[in-house]
This record gives sequence, C-alpha cells and structure tokens, in this order.
Amino acid sequence: MKNKILLSFLVLAGGSLFISCKDFLNYQPQGTLSSDNIKSADNADALVTAAYAAIGNGEMIGPIASMWVYGSVRSDDAYKGGGGVGDVQDINLYEHYNLTQPQQGDGWMHPYTWEEYYRVISRANVALRSINDLTDTQFPLKKIRTAELRFLRGHAHFMLKMLFKYIPYVDETLSSDQILATSNRALTNDQLWDKIATDFQFAMDNLPLTQTQVGRANKLSAAAYLAKLRLYQAYEQDDNNKVVNINKDKLQQVVTLTNMVINSGKYSLQPDFAENFLPEFDNGVESIFAVQYSINDGTTVGRLNFETGLNYPHGAPQYGCCGFHQPSQNLANAFGTDANGLPKFDTFNEGIIDFKTATVDPRVDHSIGIDGHPYKYNASLPFSTSWIRDAGTYGFFQSMKEQQLATSSSYKKSGPFIGSSKNIDIIRYADVLLWQAEAYIELGQQAQALPLINAIRARAAASTGRTKKADGTDPSNYLIKPYDAAKWTQSYARRALQWERRLEFALESPRFFDLVRWGIAEPTLNAYLAKEIPRRSFLSGGKFTAGRDEYLPIPQREINFTKGLYKQNPGF
Repeated sequence: MKNKILLSFLVLAGGSLFISCKDFLNYQPQGTLSSDNIKSADNADALVTAAYAAIGNGEMIGPIASMWVYGSVRSDDAYKGGGGVGDVQDINLYEHYNLTQPQQGDGWMHPYTWEEYYRVISRANVALRSINDLTDTQFPLKKIRTAELRFLRGHAHFMLKMLFKYIPYVDETLSSDQILATSNRALTNDQLWDKIATDFQFAMDNLPLTQTQVGRANKLSAAAYLAKLRLYQAYEQDDNNKVVNINKDKLQQVVTLTNMVINSGKYSLQPDFAENFLPEFDNGVESIFAVQYSINDGTTVGRLNFETGLNYPHGAPQYGCCGFHQPSQNLANAFGTDANGLPKFDTFNEGIIDFKTATVDPRVDHSIGIDGHPYKYNASLPFSTSWIRDAGTYGFFQSMKEQQLATSSSYKKSGPFIGSSKNIDIIRYADVLLWQAEAYIELGQQAQALPLINAIRARAAASTGRTKKADGTDPSNYLIKPYDAAKWTQSYARRALQWERRLEFALESPRFFDLVRWGIAEPTLNAYLAKEIPRRSFLSGGKFTAGRDEYLPIPQREINFTKGLYKQNPGF
C-alpha cells in the first residue's frame, strides 16, 4: 500500500475543486487523471489511492499529519525550539497566542494547512464522482472504495473543524459554482459535526472488518473515528467557545462505538510503549488508522514524512538540524510521581524536577531526551545537552517520539532536512481506551473507567526494557502504580483521565485540543504561562484569550477570495 500510494501520488492529483484561489480552482496538473477521463475500474481505484496519498502530503510549512505546531507547541507540552524566537517566527506567534498579525493571512503554517486539507477533500470528491459513474459490475469494489473515500473526507473535515471550528463542508454533489457560494457558516457548530459524522457512519456501515492491504481504513477505523467525533461533539460550546453542556446521549454513543473496537479483539496495546514509535512496528496491533510513508521505493527521496523534519537535535553529529519542538519544563515535571507511584496533581510544578533523585513515570524516557539517558532506545548513544541548539532560550530537553536514529532503515536526510518513513498514527488503541474511560467518567460511571486507565498505566510500568543504559540499569527512578478504587470519585477520576491523556500522548499533539474540548484551555494555559515565564523569558507577553484562542483564525486570503462570504472567527 505504501508503494502504491507513492506511485499514484506522483501521477495523480484528481481535479482541484476548491483550494484557496482561482489559480488553484482551475489547476489541472500535467499527466494526471480526472473525473473527465476515468473510464475503467483500475483508473478509478488509482484515484482512491491518490486520495490516500493526499493525507500525507503536508510539509514543514503546512503540516496536516503531525499537529506538533498546533497541538503541542500551542499547549503546555512544548516550546517552539530552534535557533531562537526569530527562527520560523510564525510558530513563535502560535506559542504566544498572537495570531492577529497581518502577515498571518498569507504566512506559513495554518493557511497552508487549510489548503492541504481541502486538497484531500478535492481528491476524495473527484474520486467519488468517478466511481459513481461506474456500475457495481464494472467496479466490484465500488461500495468499499466509496466508503474509504468518505472516511478520508471525514478525516479532513474533522481536522479542519478541530483547528478552525467553522469551515465550509464540501462534498461531491456540489458544482464549482456551488462550492464558491458555500459559506463557512452555512451550518451551525452542531450541524457541522453531524454532517461530518455521516461520512464516518457510511464508512462504518460499508467497510469490511479487515482489508487485504495495510493502510486502508476498515469498519473499526471508522467506528473509532466516529467515537472521537461524538466525544468532541458532546462538549457543547456557545458562540464564545465556552463549554456549556456535556451531552450524555453523545457520550453513550462513544461507549457503544468504542465497545465495537474493544470487543472485536482485532486491536490491543503494544506490549511495550516504545513499539508505537519504532518503524518496525508500523501497522501493529495498536495502530487503528495511520498515515502511511515509505522509503527506498524507487523514487528520489521516498514517500517520507518531512513534517517533523525540523525536530531532531541540532547539535548531534548524526543530524545537524534543527532543534525544534522542545519539551516544556512543565511537561517534564508532570512525569514525576509521589511515594505511591501516582501523579502529583497539585504539587508537580512547584520546582524543577531532578531526574537523578525523583521517582518518575517510565514514559518520560520514551518522550523526552534527557542528558545522559539513552537516546531513542540506543544505550550506547546517551542524549547530551550539547545537542541543544539554543539552550539559553529553550532549555535542555528535546522531544523524541517522532525522531528515529540515523542508523534506522526509515531515516533519510535530504539537504539540511530530515525525513522518515515511520507512519504517523491518527488513532491508536490507547486513544480508544481513554475515550471510553472519559465517556464513562462524564456519565457518572467512573468505576468502569478505572480498569481502562489502569491498563494504560500497567503497560507503561512494563515498558522499561528498551530504555535501559549500557550497564543494564534504568536511567530514571521508575515508580508507577495503578489508581486505587477506594479514592476513585468522579472528580478524582476526571483529573486522572486528563493526566493520563497528557502523559500517554505527550508531544504527539492532542494536548491543546483536549484542553479546548474539556473547556479548561484558558485557566490551564494562563497558569502555565504564569509559572513558565520566569523560567523561560521568551514567553513574556504570551496570554491565552478565552473566546478567541481556542481556534485558529480563518486565513484572510480565503475571506478575501470569497469576497467576505467566509466569516472570521471571533477576536481576530
């Protein structure tokens, strides 16, 4: 599937129906197939593959598979990093919640992310129209491929909605003129959720449990994604992005959908947490849906992920670029545990954690590069603070999950930048367990959430084999224990769930979106800044403004192109 996606990507683009300006609207790449010249099942199937390729077509200046800029740096998990605040300054603006700058309308990052996701939608819609012209006899896979395309379209719309809240919904029934007349406020917040949900529901109803080719969505991928959507939708927001109600019916749907995945027996937690971040375990038992990448596939540089290519240690001799995405002191502190092996909910951030003496959750050494600790599971390669590009500004930690060793078969350097063929998981099984736990807690059935959360902690406790130093000892004082049922009130369970999501997915980028969903972004992030600014003066002036900063601004060039049809988000 990886090679097929790559080859199709090089020759297929579909027809661009809606991107961001007239040039894109009328763009037809040379040597491509479109809905006008699809006459065979093979060509229609190739367009489906091209739609899959599009979900991995992001780049450093417009990421769509990795949300490290939008979800990690915008949260309390990480700093921008790199060579100072002026190095890719756009990310510095996200970090300070300062997106009212004029250049943001045509700058890097989110305007390109908007554009790339609508390319995904365009490819899916072109392929859907092409397939609709074929009979089931002409194309026996018609129903399955249609369901896959609707899954991909649902994914793109979901990501756009998570980032921007109000977006135009575009399907294959709309003409070019109708697309241009579709406002980003044509649907209410709740209507838009439901509209996107119809794609995942169709996919769930029409996809098989198992696909013969890895990388294709299946029935359980769709069920899991629909569960994620209903969980987000359950936290009902007013026009100022404030959570005003938690919808119990939506939560019950989350329980039902996640049970489909859990009870199927098809997925499970990887035995070792590390296996989620090593290419040899791509498409393993924990991966429910992932963006596929490849290397050494007959092309110049391979179908590689360069979206995280800035994030390797700058000073390490095997890399040389570029030192972005550095863990915050707040995140490092959050891995500390008390004498009972439990999180320090109230006191974790009172000082600076000392990794020589503190007891910690083992997931810290899977997530953060720490001086003297094995780097990326290589005991003979301890991480060094000398690798940090600008320690005076951003401190001495480096993110590690998205990185691969230079000796890995997945690694390739192209000029100064670094790519990897390691997949990016969009949904893994740990997500499903914690989504269900969250739904149970908010339904007042927290006792049913306890074994789900403790299963995640048990896996973390068992994941110390690959983190050992060359002499066989642990680099940190690991101490992690399950939560006690005797203390498991709804309030305590909610806090534990939120903590567990942070540590389990640290630096994988869901943190900011979780805070927004829970309605606690403003107090959490402003408390973070108040404590972090004395530690990291570059954050001075940063402030999260409730009712504005939960979402990105609609790119100004989109508003200009539609002559004001698109409405800007509040506060921008």
